[in-house]
Amino acid sequence: MAERIQDIARPLDAAALLRLLPAPPRLLALGEPTHGEDALLDVRNDVFRQLVEQHGYRTIAIESDCLKGLVVDDYVTRGRGTLDEVMAHGFSHPWGPSAPNRELVRWMRAHNEDRPADERIRFAGFDGPLEITGAASPRQSLTALHGYLSAEVDPALLPCTAETLDRLLGADDRWTEPAAMTDPARSVGRSAGAGELRTLAADLVSLLAEQAPHLLATGPRDDWDRARLHGRTATGLLTYHYWMADASPARMTRMLGVRDRMMAGNLLALAERGPTLVHAHNAHLQRERSSMRMWQGPVEWWSAGALVDARLGGEYAFVATALGTIRHQGVDTPPPDTVEGLLYALAQDPCVVGAGRLAEALGDPRPAPRVSPWYGYAPLDPGHLDSVDGVVFVRDMPRP
Repeated sequence: MAERIQDIARPLDAAALLRLLPAPPRLLALGEPTHGEDALLDVRNDVFRQLVEQHGYRTIAIESDCLKGLVVDDYVTRGRGTLDEVMAHGFSHPWGPSAPNRELVRWMRAHNEDRPADERIRFAGFDGPLEITGAASPRQSLTALHGYLSAEVDPALLPCTAETLDRLLGADDRWTEPAAMTDPARSVGRSAGAGELRTLAADLVSLLAEQAPHLLATGPRDDWDRARLHGRTATGLLTYHYWMADASPARMTRMLGVRDRMMAGNLLALAERGPTLVHAHNAHLQRERSSMRMWQGPVEWWSAGALVDARLGGEYAFVATALGTIRHQGVDTPPPDTVEGLLYALAQDPCVVGAGRLAEALGDPRPAPRVSPWYGYAPLDPGHLDSVDGVVFVRDMPRP
């Protein structure tokens, strides 16, 4: 079996990834099985550089706050701010300002230097302003959307004033209350004010769509795209907070589903811009239902990848990444009868293999999934190979 896999595995580069596919996709999703490992981000950076320089890709989207990502995009496209400021304020999640992310931003800015605007590469976060411990206030996105429309359309068309929004939003710490994640009664998501904000946000988004011909004719496309992003984020956050205040068994399933639906909306908007490399956890990019065990038990929901694939079909591709060891987290050499163990025996590192050909080489029945001793690492499920376009394998994660 190992010899057959050896025959179909190839050294990893962008060209090898694209050869797995019938045509270059608008969204090429490269997943990772864990967060925080610089070796995986180095692989991502190498692939993105090759996609830009050799295959015409122009955007990278990562699993980070979509609003913070605007800070990074302003820096790499227009030189606004400094690299230190961008790394401090342009990423969410604890793994954000890592050395590979810093190198990615530095390289993108250098690449764009002296290039005309239509040739510059772009950066995007595609996650909502969410963490596992809570969600942001909708203030930033709602006020940005309202401000854009106030400046561009007849004020009589607006459903409310900025002062009304400010009154209904109240103090931001009402929305970011940490205890609300585990106690629905601590959430303001189903208060009368939150309900009114949901109605107003939907109407502002509707007005933005209704006025598209005027807005696109009189202002930059980027400004309209950002207003759409703020609209998706505002309505998404208000829906997320609504379900955070719910006490039914559906609560966590709906919250996780709303998060991935927000991700999918952002990815579909990026697909309109052109070919994009997407990088996030495998669980957000896979076509299968995602699952997680939380304090109240297991939950399942449709991932962003599944939602995007349902819309884009062949213009979405998903390549999962698997790995060998994370010894500093107790993940040692994979058992030889697992997919990771078979790939670990190969000479190429990193390597890529077509998922269909890998499934054929494994035969039937397929190996059982590898068991992870650490909650932060999700091994490749051989049963999912039929819904994956390819597998990237990286042997060892160096100690930090």
